[in-house]
Amino acid sequence: MDDHVRDSWERLLDPAELRKNLILASIYITGYEMLKDSIIERIKSFFSTAQYCFDENAAVVDDEYDAEVLSRNRSPLYASLSWLREMNVIDDHDMEMFEAVKKLRNKVVHEMATFITEGDTDDCVAGFVDMAGLLTKIEVWWIKNFELEVNPEFDGQDIEDDAIVPGPVIALRVMTDVALGSDEEAVFYYKELMKRKNKDVL
Repeated sequence: MDDHVRDSWERLLDPAELRKNLILASIYITGYEMLKDSIIERIKSFFSTAQYCFDENAAVVDDEYDAEVLSRNRSPLYASLSWLREMNVIDDHDMEMFEAVKKLRNKVVHEMATFITEGDTDDCVAGFVDMAGLLTKIEVWWIKNFELEVNPEFDGQDIEDDAIVPGPVIALRVMTDVALGSDEEAVFYYKELMKRKNKDVL
């Protein structure tokens, strides 16, 4: 048995290694879906705010969304990225970063067995960092330019980007700590939740 085959079997048969790689793959895929949702749904929601109507089953988005966003590309994802680029939310480097993130996501999804036995988890970790950075950048822009603008509590205040921690980013961080952190990190949030639950009961 050559070294490459032996290493692949070791990665597959070592319970700790297998669990870690499966969790890492799952978190990466989940993170990508959160980023994709932020890219598409934030814009869609924005264009449905002014004239938000309902039929019997679903929300009806303003026709301007089709004209301003969806007309850019057959893919809602790339149409949304184009809109974000035009708004200077992201730049060309971010677009390249997204392509790399997406390429690795597709590899993890469609070649899961290969990733688990032969994949470079360092690439996955680096891609995850880039993914989280893009998610933060997009979410902070929406919060700073829209949510804070209509909130009277922040009138006249200049909020630094670093002071804004978006909800999806917090969720991603908590999920990573619980799934991949040390034993202390993994149980920290659960213990805090139980403390508050017990206080509420009392």
